[in-house]
Parts: sequence; structure tokens; C-alpha cells
Amino acid sequence: MSAAATRPWTRVTATCACHGARHKISFWRTILFATTHTLPLISGGFFPVFLSSCPLLRRDAEGFKEQGNAFYIKKDYAEAFNFYTKAIDMCPKNASYYGNRAATLMMLCRYREALEDSQQAVRLDNTFMKGHLREGKCHLSLGNAMAASRCFQKVLELEPDNSQAQQEVKIAESILEYERMAEIGFDKRDFRMVVFCMDRALESAAACHRFKILKAECLALLGRYPEAQSVASDILRMDSTNADALYVRGLCLYYEDCIDKAVQFFVQALRMAPDHDKARLACRNAKALKAKKEEGNKAFKEGNYEAAYELYSEALTIDPNNIKTNAKLYCNRATVGSKLKKLEQAIEDCTNAIKLDETYIKAYLRRAQCYMETELYEEAVRDYEKVYQTEKTKEHKHLLKHAQLELKKSKRKDYYKVLGVDKSATEEEIKKAYRKRALLHHPDRHSSATSEVQKEEEKKFKEVGEAFSVLSDAKKKSRYDSGQDLEEEGMNMGGEHLGRPGGASGPGNFFFQFG
Repeated sequence: MSAAATRPWTRVTATCACHGARHKISFWRTILFATTHTLPLISGGFFPVFLSSCPLLRRDAEGFKEQGNAFYIKKDYAEAFNFYTKAIDMCPKNASYYGNRAATLMMLCRYREALEDSQQAVRLDNTFMKGHLREGKCHLSLGNAMAASRCFQKVLELEPDNSQAQQEVKIAESILEYERMAEIGFDKRDFRMVVFCMDRALESAAACHRFKILKAECLALLGRYPEAQSVASDILRMDSTNADALYVRGLCLYYEDCIDKAVQFFVQALRMAPDHDKARLACRNAKALKAKKEEGNKAFKEGNYEAAYELYSEALTIDPNNIKTNAKLYCNRATVGSKLKKLEQAIEDCTNAIKLDETYIKAYLRRAQCYMETELYEEAVRDYEKVYQTEKTKEHKHLLKHAQLELKKSKRKDYYKVLGVDKSATEEEIKKAYRKRALLHHPDRHSSATSEVQKEEEKKFKEVGEAFSVLSDAKKKSRYDSGQDLEEEGMNMGGEHLGRPGGASGPGNFFFQFG
């Protein structure tokens, strides 16, 4: 504004008490304060001095302040903000007006703007205790505990017995302690501790994005993806360019095995913050994990099981934190292991997959199958029961029934094992095996042994006769193979024929017929 343009204003200020001056003041006030953008242009010159000293404008400013107070009491903070702003326009050197507007902004959760007003208030009046208190509260809400503590200490310098400042200092110290504990917890991978500490800190620092992001990251690392997504999404609604929130969104997708979508978020985070180390590492791991898993799948489909086993093993070393993907990799490696007859390792891999994801049905099914192949039927039944409780399908019911039958059969004498033959043995193979075992355990062969040995060999000889009695009879063998209890069925198991040979019939005499 030129000197010529200010001359009428100068004349008005010189004769402010005159009747016509008031109209000119109103005119210039309308011109100058039609927009608040005018204020920065004139704040360093004559006008602020004039505005602060003119009784008429001070009276109008007080009127706006009182109206603002009335709306504040009614909790109509938006209107209160408008009237406090008008008061500031009238008297921009009044610290209390900035203090009042800061209080309103705090109620509107606009803490950064409130912080600016509080700082302006104490710049105008360094003894303004409410200004220092509000600045400290804003720092606390934004998670700046050290800065908050300095503000409260300033209040205590002005008024050593101020109880509110004393209490706020304790709160600031507690936030600093929670930050320290969270840092230790994160280093130790005690993510539950970090979430706890951040929840406590956020009770007093509700607007701190840094605390929210750390909490969200740890929730993701704990597998609590919906909660982590919710926190990150809330921040992105307020600030769509927040690289940390974009990183957490990507992390959740990555850990839910949505790798392609996750990479998109990591790339976006790196656009916002090219030096974001966590996003860069996660992006690299996501791409590497996807590539290695796909290579393993390809090798498996081609029947190259050794290569697939190695590729899945390499993939498992990329990121131990990726629970869901690693569970699938363990299960995939178990499948390959069972193909390679590495059944113990396959069982261990399935167990690791279940530890990572207790709801992973495929891992239970794979482990149960391996238990069946290693004749650990009780363990197989437990896994199939778990599967059937979760998914009651006909197939799962059939698998459970089959495992229960094999368990029942395993608790009987294994006649095939007694004779030393496979379950697929022919009638001729069974006869030959019987002859061999009967010769081995025949009591006459051990007549010179101790009584203990004789008893043991006679017991084994009877078992051989019992086994042959069942397996040489097509009907009995069929019932035995189907898991039926032969004694409950009332079928003769050989009875008196299972002792020393010499009767008219039975396994003993059958043995001698081989001649």
C-alpha cells in the first residue's frame, strides 16, 4: 500500500474521536479485513500498532471474543473459531485471542494449527501461562514429549505450585518411558509389548501418527492384519501421501500373501519417501519371495522334486516374518518331502506350518497322510478329527473313518508281521513264511534251552500258528484285513491246535506236511 493511500487513514487516527472518523475506520476495516490474507502484508508496519491501540477496534475485538466464548461454552467450536479469528483480525497483538483460538482448535483435534496459535500467544506474551500449557498439551497430543516437558517447565518457572503443569510433566515423562520400552521391545521382537506401550502413549498423544504407525506395524507383524489396516487407513484418510502408512498397508497385504498388491504400496511409499528403508527392504523381499516360490512350484509340476525341495528351502530363508506365505512354503516342502520319502522331515514341516497358521487345513491333511504312511495312527486320527471338526465334508469323514480303522487294526496282533510277509503276500508266500517261522520257533528246537527261553519260543510258535490259521483261510483273512474283530465275530482262531503239534489237524500238523 502506497504512502498516498495511507494518508486518509493517518488523518483518521489523528482525529479518531471525531464523529466522521468512525465511518472512515469502518471503511478501512472493511477494506483491510475483507480477507485475512491482507494481514501478513501489513503486520510489520503501522497498522498492527494502530489496531492494537484503537479503542473502537479493541471494543469490537472484545465483542467477537465474547461471542466466541459463548459458542465455545455451547461446544459449537466451529463458530467459536470463526469469532476468535475475527477478534484476532481486529487485534493481532492480543495473546489471549490466540490462546482462545488454540483451545478451540484443540477441541476440533486440529493440534498442529493449535500449536501454531499457542506458540504465537507466548511469543506475544512470554508470561502467558495458559499459552505455555496449551503449547505443551499440543506437543503431547502430537507425541513430542520432550518439547511438551519444556513448555510445562516454563509454566513451573512462572508458577512453581501450578498443579496442572506438575501433572502434565509426569504424563510427558511417562510417554518418554513408553517410547523407550517400545524401542527395546521392537529390538527384541516383542511386538505385543510395543503395541501395549503405544496404546498407553496414545492415551495422551492421540494425534501422534508416529505412535500409530509403530503400533500398526507391530500389529501386522503379529498377524493382526485388519487392525493394522484400520490404523493405516485412518492416517491415509487424513494424509494420503504418508509414506509410513502406505508401507504398513503394503506390509499387511504382503503378509496376507497378496504380494503383487503389496509391491504397489511399497513402490508408492518409496515415491513419497525415496529413503524409506523398510519399504525398500519389504519390496525387495516380496519380489524375491514370489519369484522363488514360483520357481519351486514349476519344478514340482515338472516332477523335479529335489530341485523343488531346495527352492522351497531357499524361499523360507527370505523373510521369517511372513507367516502366511511361509506356512504355505512349509506345506509345499512337506508335499515334496513325502514324494522323496522324507516322511519325518515332511511331518516336521507340516508341524511348522501349523505353528504359523493353526487354521491351515491343508497342513493338517498332509501331516495326517504322513502319519498314516509311518503307521502313527493315533496322531493321524487326531489330525483328521481336527480337519473334520473344521470342515465336515464327505471326503474328510472318509479319511477319519479310515484312520480310525487302521488305528483299531494296529492294536491287534499284526499277523503279517508275525509271519514276516507283506499285506499283499500270496497264499504260497504265506505258506512258505509259516514253514520258516514255525521251524525257527518250534519247541523241540529249544528243548535244551532255559525254561524262560522255552516259554518265550513256545509263545512265538503259538503266534505263528495263530497267524497262519487266519491268513491261510480266505474268509478269516478278509475279515481280518477289513478290521473286524475275529473273536467278536465268533470265528474259531485255532484254539487247541495252536499248541505243540501232534493232533489230528491244525497248523502244527500242516507244518509237518511240507515234509
